[in-house]
Amino acid sequence: MGQLDSKHIHTASGRRRSDAFTCVVPDVPLAVVEEILLNLPAQQVVQVCRLVCPEWKELVDSSAHWKERCRREGIQPCDASRPPKDWCQFYFITKKRRNLIKNHKADEKFAGWTIVHNGGDNWKSEENRKPFPDVTVTKCFVTSYGLCLKQQLIDLQKEGYSAAFMDQVQPHIKISDWYGPRFDCGCKYQICVELLDQKKEPIDTFQPEKVVFEQWNDEPWCQMTHVFKDYGPGVRFISFTHGGRDTQFWAGHYGIRITNSSVEICPAAEKESFPA
Repeated sequence: MGQLDSKHIHTASGRRRSDAFTCVVPDVPLAVVEEILLNLPAQQVVQVCRLVCPEWKELVDSSAHWKERCRREGIQPCDASRPPKDWCQFYFITKKRRNLIKNHKADEKFAGWTIVHNGGDNWKSEENRKPFPDVTVTKCFVTSYGLCLKQQLIDLQKEGYSAAFMDQVQPHIKISDWYGPRFDCGCKYQICVELLDQKKEPIDTFQPEKVVFEQWNDEPWCQMTHVFKDYGPGVRFISFTHGGRDTQFWAGHYGIRITNSSVEICPAAEKESFPA
């Protein structure tokens, strides 16, 4: 633990109106207090315990406390040689981390998605033609011979990331998308992810060149990744749009296949582990 065992918390005696009754609380070793705090919910430690006295505040504010909490809960940086600058911040971002994209594996057809373009024979969800690297991902979204695009708009405040947090911390925002062609038909894949302000105006945009697959390919699954960082204050929403089409205008659903999309709020300590 991060504090010396010899330190004690000196708690003042409490008195009721009658001087006949005095409640005396003995000194408590700081190491014991630290152990108690490590077994309490982190939110309670910050919001309640930290306010008890200067000694508790110093303990809760220490890197050693949060580093030990991370160790006990199995939360570690991807690169041990680059420890977080702020272990408390690292702990809370990691605990809250999750995929903010709804229905990312096509398990619920198009629930959670807004269809922007529904060209050709429209979007379709179906079983994967080729096994996916993650065996739990068994379905995908499939495009047709006309442009097919779909979108999700993520409200960061509704997801638990306050305006103050986004402005002051500016955590890294990692996006990932998996896509693949049919072997017998050429196709195109495209993606555009935007960080938006309160008026839904773009602050930062990721929009790479379209990916083109030729006919008679080996039907690979490919991953598109990007990390937003140093994007400045004001981010309140994330717009995630992707899709594509086939290049041979075949009736049916021979276009690009997409699945396992994700948007995650990540600790900055991971920045060296993600492709730019």
